[in-house]
Amino acid sequence: MTTGPDNLLAEAFEANRSHLRGVAYRMLGSRTEAEDAVQEAFLRLGGADAGAIANLRAWLTTVVGRICLDMLRSRRLRKEEALDAHAPETIPSPERGAEEEAELADSVGLALLVVLETLTPAERVAFVLHDMFDLPFDEIAPIVGRSLDATRQLASRARRRVRGREAPPVDRARQRAVVEAFLAAARDGDFAALVALLDPAVVFRADAAAIEMSRARPAAGAPILAREIHGTEAVARSFAGRARAARPAFLDGIPGLVWAPGGAVRAAFRFTTDGERITAIDLTVDPARLADIEIEIS
Repeated sequence: MTTGPDNLLAEAFEANRSHLRGVAYRMLGSRTEAEDAVQEAFLRLGGADAGAIANLRAWLTTVVGRICLDMLRSRRLRKEEALDAHAPETIPSPERGAEEEAELADSVGLALLVVLETLTPAERVAFVLHDMFDLPFDEIAPIVGRSLDATRQLASRARRRVRGREAPPVDRARQRAVVEAFLAAARDGDFAALVALLDPAVVFRADAAAIEMSRARPAAGAPILAREIHGTEAVARSFAGRARAARPAFLDGIPGLVWAPGGAVRAAFRFTTDGERITAIDLTVDPARLADIEIEIS
C-alpha cells in the first residue's frame, strides 16, 4: 500500500503545495483535477528515495508535469472537456480562502485557459512548464517523451498559437509607429514622452536570464531588473536614456526591438499595444527562447 512521505518531507511538500497547485491548474484548467494531481505527487513522494532528490521543488514540478500529461491524454482519449476551464470555480474550498482562490484565477486568466484547451497535451505541458515556470527544456523533454529540439518546437508551436489567439487585431503600422516613438524617447531620455506612450497599467516583464545579466553586469545607472515592473513611471525609468543600441525588428511578425551587437541577437523586446499606448513589454534574453522567435531586423 502506498503511504505518504515522512514528517520532514511532508512539511517540505506543504511549502511547495501552492506552487504545485498553480502548475497543475494551468495545465489542467480544473481545480478539482489540479488537487488530484498534487495529491498524487504527494503519494509518489512517499515512495521516492529522498536521498536522491537534490532539488525537491524541481522534482515535484517534474512529477506533477508527468501526472498532468497523463491526465490530459486520458481526457483527450475520453473526448471529455474540462468544464471549469471555461467556468472557473468561484466558491473557495475548505482548504483555501476566497483571496487565494481569486489570486489563482487572476494569475491565469479565463481567456488563456480557453486558449490552452486548444493545444495538444504535450504542447500544453511544454508551454506551461517552460514559459510560465521557467523549467529548462532538458528537464521537460523526458516528461513529454521527446528530443530536446522536438520539445523546443512543441513550446514554440504552442506559443505561436497562444499569441495568435490572445492578441486582438492591431494596426501593425500604428503599432510600429508607437514602438519607434518609444525607442526615440528612450534614446533621448525624454521621460515625459515615455510616460505618454505607456498605458497606466503597463507591465515590463524580464526573463530569468535578463534579470541575472542585470545583476551580474550592472551598467552605470542601469536598473536591476525584476520579473515584473508595473506602472508608467517605473517602466519609463527603466528605459529613459537607454536603448541606444536597440534596433527595430519584427518578432514573429509583430513590431518590436532587438539588441544585436555584431548582428547576433542577444535580446528581444516584445511590445503589446492597444494601438495607441503600450500595455506590456517583454524582454527575452534566454538564448533558447530567442531561438524560438522568428526575428526580422528592420
